[in-house]
Amino acid sequence: MNVFTSIKMAGRNIRANKMRSFLTMLGIIIGVSSVIALLAIGQGSSKAVADSVNSLGTNLITVNITNTDTHFTRDDLKQVKQAVGVKSVAPVLSGRSTVRNGSTSSQVSVIGTTSSYLSIRQLSVKDGRFVSSLDDTFRQKVAVLGSELATTLFPNGSPINKDVLIDGQRYTIVGVLNSKGGSMGQNSDDAVYLPFSTSQRLLGTTYITQFYAQAENQSSVNWAMAGITRVMNQTYSSTDDYSVVNQQDVMETMSSVTSTMTMLLAGIAGISLLVGGIGIMNIMLVSVTERTKEIGIRKAIGAKRRDIMLQFLIEAAVLSMLGGLCGVGIGILAAKIYAAATGSTIVFSLQVMAAAFLFSAFVGIIFGVFPAYKASKLNPIEALRTE
Repeated sequence: MNVFTSIKMAGRNIRANKMRSFLTMLGIIIGVSSVIALLAIGQGSSKAVADSVNSLGTNLITVNITNTDTHFTRDDLKQVKQAVGVKSVAPVLSGRSTVRNGSTSSQVSVIGTTSSYLSIRQLSVKDGRFVSSLDDTFRQKVAVLGSELATTLFPNGSPINKDVLIDGQRYTIVGVLNSKGGSMGQNSDDAVYLPFSTSQRLLGTTYITQFYAQAENQSSVNWAMAGITRVMNQTYSSTDDYSVVNQQDVMETMSSVTSTMTMLLAGIAGISLLVGGIGIMNIMLVSVTERTKEIGIRKAIGAKRRDIMLQFLIEAAVLSMLGGLCGVGIGILAAKIYAAATGSTIVFSLQVMAAAFLFSAFVGIIFGVFPAYKASKLNPIEALRTE
C-alpha cells in the first residue's frame, strides 16, 4: 500500500469520527495558536521598544545623579559640554503641576530645560518658538506646550501669547510642539516646558539631578561617555552616585527583558503542544483497540507490519498537521484581535509559523509511533477473533 492510499484512509477515518478527531487536535490547536500569538505580541513589544529608543536618537546620552548631598551645578555642566565628543547638553528638572486655563485644568509633567533640549530630544516646534537662552538667563515666565496639552487647554484656537496658570502662577505661552508621542515612559505631547532657571523657582530645586548630552555622531558616543564620566568623577567619588547610559544600552537591556519574557511565554505555550501530543497518542491507542478486527483482516489478506504501522503514523501526522494549520489561523486571528483591542504593535514571523507547524507535525509523529507499533504487532489470528 502506498503513502497516498494511506493518506486517503487516514482522511476517511478522521471524517468518520469528526468530534473525536477535533478533540484530539484541540491540544495541538491551542499549543500552536498560543505560540504564534504570544511570539507575535512579544516581538511586537520588542519592536515598539526599539522604535521608542531610536526615536530619541542613537547619539543621546542620559546622565542621572542619585547623590543629592553633593550638588551638581550649571558650572559643572559647562565642563561636561567641553568634554571630547560632546556636541551639546541640556539640564532637565521635572515634576508634576496643575496647568489651568479658565475652567479647564490638567495635571501634567513640568519640564525645566534649556534651548538645546529641542535638538537633543529631536523635537520640533509647530507654532511659536521653544524656550531660549534669554528666557533662561532672565528667568522669564514663559512656557511651551506639548501638542496634546495645547489641544486640551485651548481647543478652539492658538494658545500663542495667551496666559495659563501653573500651580497658581501666571505664564505666557510662547510655543507649541509637534506631536512626538510617548517614549520610554515619557509623553512629550502632554507636558509643559519652562526655562530651566524658572522651573527651579517653581519646583524649589537649585541643583541638577538629570541632564541629557548629545554626542557629535553615533561613532563618538563612547568617547563622549568617557569624557562625561571623567567630569562626573571630579565631583563624585563613587560611580554609584550617578549613571551614564546611552540609548543602545537602554535598548539592549529592554530588548533582553522582552525577549526573555517572550521565550518564557512561548515555552509555556510549547508545553501545551506536548500535552496535545499525549492526547493524540491516547486517541490513537483507543483507535487501535477499536480497529483490531480491521487490522486482523488487513494482515490476513497480505498487509505487512510496515503497512499497518505507516497507516497509523500517517493518521497521527494528519491529525497533528490539521491541528497545526488551524492553530496557525487562530493564532494570527487572536494576535490581531489583541492588537486591535489594546493598540499594541504585533510582528508576525513566517519562520515562527513554519516552525510551530512543523513542530506540531513532529509531535504527532513521535507520539503516534507507539500506537502504530502496537497495531503492527497484533497477531492476525487473535485480531480476527476480536468482537
